[in-house]
Amino acid sequence: MKAIVYTKYGTPDVLELKEISKPVPKDNEILIKVHAASLNDWDMGLLEGDFVNRMLNGIRKPKIQILGSDIAGTVEAVGKGITKFKAGDNVYGDLSGRWGGFAEYVCAPENMLAIKPESMSFEQASAIPQAAMLAVQGLLDKGNLQSGQKLLINGAGGGVGTFAIQIAKLYGVEVTGVDRAEKLDMLRSMGFDHVIDYQKEDFTQSSKKYDLILDVKTNRPLSHYTRVLNPNGRYVTVGGSISRLLSALIFGRAASIFSKKQILIVALKANKDLAYMKELFEAGKIKPVIDGPYSLEEVPRLFRLFGEGLHKGKVVVKVIS
Repeated sequence: MKAIVYTKYGTPDVLELKEISKPVPKDNEILIKVHAASLNDWDMGLLEGDFVNRMLNGIRKPKIQILGSDIAGTVEAVGKGITKFKAGDNVYGDLSGRWGGFAEYVCAPENMLAIKPESMSFEQASAIPQAAMLAVQGLLDKGNLQSGQKLLINGAGGGVGTFAIQIAKLYGVEVTGVDRAEKLDMLRSMGFDHVIDYQKEDFTQSSKKYDLILDVKTNRPLSHYTRVLNPNGRYVTVGGSISRLLSALIFGRAASIFSKKQILIVALKANKDLAYMKELFEAGKIKPVIDGPYSLEEVPRLFRLFGEGLHKGKVVVKVIS
């Protein structure tokens, strides 16, 4: 089978399209023919190999050599212990911790997967799992989003942000989106009430205050974010560099002693809210924003596109038609 493989940490240049052996499912695994997969921040972190990701995936070189966690495909075969799925079922899910999505076939345990709705394309299904879970868990579980609030999304034009705006509008929230100029028209069309070009304006220096900040980037000092929070406001981060996230953890505990403002980190619960997102999708209330789909051969270039922040919504790869 064809797969995008990397044997050392580095830039997207270390990614190679190779012909490798098709995996064989164990008794507790499902073999999936991958129709589509999407790119996430975690893939980039594993590729570059920062300290935490090396601890997860090998200090000197990656143990798991095929990236891609969000997949959608068809069950090709099942192990003896599988009861939830059968060959021919169309499934989707987040394979975080296993990865392997940028390949024509991948094996996974059944608890990482759900049946794909018939009305949802494989490309749409592959775009949902990780980004949508981060949006739901950031806005609702940690953010406690309430009607009438003022919400700011930093990094609004990517996967998490484009799901978050659709969810937030169901709650009657005033939403400000921050991203680069090339994405602002898209943000307006999605229903953002206000948009900010971060290259021209630093929202943390503004006099405007927010009840909730959902941060996909975590690219500023935490004290700058709390400056523009209302007295009982919440700052929730779902991504960014490891050093910034550690700072959020430490600063958040300290801030809670002196203020009612809260600094919170989303520890992803993979696939937890797939049923909720399926319900919203089937009701026509959310629709994944897809950049692509692209071919498997283009994955190295797509990592560069993603790393430069030039993508809109979710970068999706069509693996097998």
